[in-house]
Amino acid sequence: MRWHEITVLATESSQEMVTHYLTELGAGGVSVEEAWSADKPRDTTYGELYDTPLNNIRPGYAEFKAYFSEDTKMEPIAVELKTLLEGLPEFGYDAGEFTITVGDVHEDDWADAWKQYFKPIAITERLTIKPTWEEYTPQGDELIIEIDPGMAFGTGAHATTALCLKALDSAIKGGEQIIDVGTGSGVLAIGAMKLGASKVLALDLDPVAVKCAQENIELNGYEKEVEVRLSDLLGVLHESENIGNDSSANVSNGITTATVGVTPPVDLVVANILAEIILLFIGDVMEVLKPGGIYITSGIYKNKEMIVEAGLLAAGFEIIDVLRQEEWIAFVAGKPKGES
Repeated sequence: MRWHEITVLATESSQEMVTHYLTELGAGGVSVEEAWSADKPRDTTYGELYDTPLNNIRPGYAEFKAYFSEDTKMEPIAVELKTLLEGLPEFGYDAGEFTITVGDVHEDDWADAWKQYFKPIAITERLTIKPTWEEYTPQGDELIIEIDPGMAFGTGAHATTALCLKALDSAIKGGEQIIDVGTGSGVLAIGAMKLGASKVLALDLDPVAVKCAQENIELNGYEKEVEVRLSDLLGVLHESENIGNDSSANVSNGITTATVGVTPPVDLVVANILAEIILLFIGDVMEVLKPGGIYITSGIYKNKEMIVEAGLLAAGFEIIDVLRQEEWIAFVAGKPKGES
């Protein structure tokens, strides 16, 4: 099968918006390759290995590749994408001197080629993410997250996902019930279980992500403890009476998942999504958390730090910690114990 391929060269700082736009325009998959150079600083605190070969992408830029089915009319998509990227300054982003090119590629040429760049990576002193196709022997009490991201975002290698996992490693004490908003490949839900959570409700609005997350959860043996739903947090609030029932399955848009009984209010919510989306449902997070509950949120580029912090404080959260990696931010916020 042949696919249409759009290649976008744009600034790294516009990464979350470029990938968002490509997905919204109907891409069946998006890959991102950032600029590499011999002297670019890398976080090797936990022994991360960066063996990706050098590339010729200009410093500060990234190359985005998105794939569309062969029956898709690409000219209107390229035109709309150009308009969207030109309008990014309105939202506080800048795609720089971006370029958009359209080509064709056979599925066999790209479906597995990216796998050579995804190697086992230690995220914290305890958590290591391993792709299913790589051999790896854990050391000591190392916790291994097996992942095949497929066409869903979330290998754990990106700073935003790594920040969430680091925050979860500190926040989880054992036995927590957790909601993972925008689960993607399910890596955060799996990581939470590895760290001692009792149950996780994993949510995503993308059917591809829901299917991928379910497969990864089964791969790690947590299908009885983690429920994946095609939903958002608002949907959970409206339908919470159906989450904790004893029915054997939840059916949503043709996707069936086991019901594990995560019922709001919960101990912890984690969300690795766009800053703009984070701001839209801060109040919903406050509502689903227990008093004293924790909210971990990432996907926040440095230019959005202040507005997300202001949104959390305005909703009544207390800022417990701020984690940083490269130019990305994660907040650990707490619901005051006196709040109902």
